[in-house]
Amino acid sequence: MTSMPPADTAPSAASTAPADDTVQSAPADGAKRQNITVHLRKIPLLAEVSDEDIARIKPELRIRRYAKREVVLHKGGSGDGLLFLLSGQLQVIDVTEDGRAIGLRMLAPGDFFGEIALINNSTRSASVVATTEVLVAFLPAPTAMHLFSHSPSVARQMLQHLAQKIQRDSEFRALLSINNTARRIYTYLVLMQKKNPDGTVVENLPTHQDIANMINTSRETVTRALLSLTQQGIVQKDAHKLKILDPQALQKLVQGEAGN
Repeated sequence: MTSMPPADTAPSAASTAPADDTVQSAPADGAKRQNITVHLRKIPLLAEVSDEDIARIKPELRIRRYAKREVVLHKGGSGDGLLFLLSGQLQVIDVTEDGRAIGLRMLAPGDFFGEIALINNSTRSASVVATTEVLVAFLPAPTAMHLFSHSPSVARQMLQHLAQKIQRDSEFRALLSINNTARRIYTYLVLMQKKNPDGTVVENLPTHQDIANMINTSRETVTRALLSLTQQGIVQKDAHKLKILDPQALQKLVQGEAGN
């Protein structure tokens, strides 16, 4: 989902956004920080909702700040609302019986989550952990369900989201079935680059440990694989961004390792 960071950390009296789509709130964690201004129509799911729905959402929205590695949602918790990531990065994880964390996917600003338990009226099927400091907005279940059933734009986007989720989960299951560890890493990078319109840059690249958790390998193995790609001139790594210099070479590595 294409996303735009919808949160500003300092409200502006000269904001050009319509007054009826703006929510100002102090984070619910009680920290002594600046108020947060959220322009609701900059949240992709809410971009086309009616003024009436905006008026319904505004008094219900709650904002909270989470520290890095803090759990935002717990597996098994109640599906009591829909959540939006306003800033930072989250990882959806599952925990095995022996205590290992398995990363399922990453969330970026503008993404929403918690919708499955909400729609099914069930408990959370996975946990969500902050990989950076994050701002999250919470919309209670009754208001969220009203949007699902009364807003055509929200219903349309939700259907698209669920279809994309099914496709993404299918691709990820296929990735995890690859026996060769290096090829799993290369395939993961190919899947990540597909999210970018021009397919050459992976923005907000997860940490090596987060990648390792997602593809069932070690952090050291991920580090070695990325270093090898860098040395071959296939990728260029800069902080949390990965530029694919030679997409064809990366694709050949994916295919070439298939028989190993």
